[in-house]
Amino acid sequence: MNEFIQFISDNLQIVYILILAIFVGIEVIKSIPAVLHTPLMSGANALSGVVIVGAILVMLHSSPDDYLALSLGFIAVVFGIINVVGGFAVTNRMLQMFKKRK
Repeated sequence: MNEFIQFISDNLQIVYILILAIFVGIEVIKSIPAVLHTPLMSGANALSGVVIVGAILVMLHSSPDDYLALSLGFIAVVFGIINVVGGFAVTNRMLQMFKKRK
């Protein structure tokens, strides 16, 4: 528990940025009509790619004995990859709907 509190106090600006990003993301998604959610999936894939790169960079810059940062980075990479794969699957399925059948 002390490691977690120390990590938060050392990276307080990153925590503030994360909280701000959550609020901005909620406001952006709330204002988009439901019809546009599927076409915006490619943009979400790009953002998930940025999350993956950021998580890898966090893991690279953390010390090898900082298990909290390494485990959170690993979880972020796994969730980012799941989001990218799911987004590409949904986008591909959407594009298949618009192709002419032979």
